[in-house]
Amino acid sequence: MEDEIELVEGCRAGDNVARKMLYTLYSKRLLAVCYRYTGDLDVAHDLLHDGFIKIYKSISKFTYRGDGSLELWMNRLVANLSLDYLRERKKMQEVFVQEEELPDVPELPEKELYEGISNAQLMLFVTELPTGYRTVFNLYVFEEKTHKEIAALLHINEHSSTSQFYRAKCMLAKRIKEYIRNEEK
Repeated sequence: MEDEIELVEGCRAGDNVARKMLYTLYSKRLLAVCYRYTGDLDVAHDLLHDGFIKIYKSISKFTYRGDGSLELWMNRLVANLSLDYLRERKKMQEVFVQEEELPDVPELPEKELYEGISNAQLMLFVTELPTGYRTVFNLYVFEEKTHKEIAALLHINEHSSTSQFYRAKCMLAKRIKEYIRNEEK
């Protein structure tokens, strides 16, 4: 996409109009990434701010690889900032240590049951997950990382990653079923 290349070149040249355009085009999506990881809108806004500072400083390192590569690069950058935030505050270990204490929860409902739920509502359910579950879920589903990659990234064993993901899916299933029951009343 030629506009994307021009936008990057403008940002590299320090053009404030290009920087503002980049922010306007991508800030909502990048805020959603930060929020998906942290589950806290205030923290997500702070991380978004830090993310754009880092984007502007390191845009010279960006290599255009086709349509959508800029957004993918920025998504990874803010996802990594979010992970760093969680690691620094040791929020992920709170859940990883206690994983065996949690009871099993029901399986995912049939896809047809939750097709009527908006994406915004589903994302809200994701942000309500405990930090460790939410982090593994985001990395596996949205960042398309393998459990081996997640384990290395989060300094946990691979089984913990698969367990966290399974339990995240189960908690989401339970939350979706509750939501559907309440909506049917």
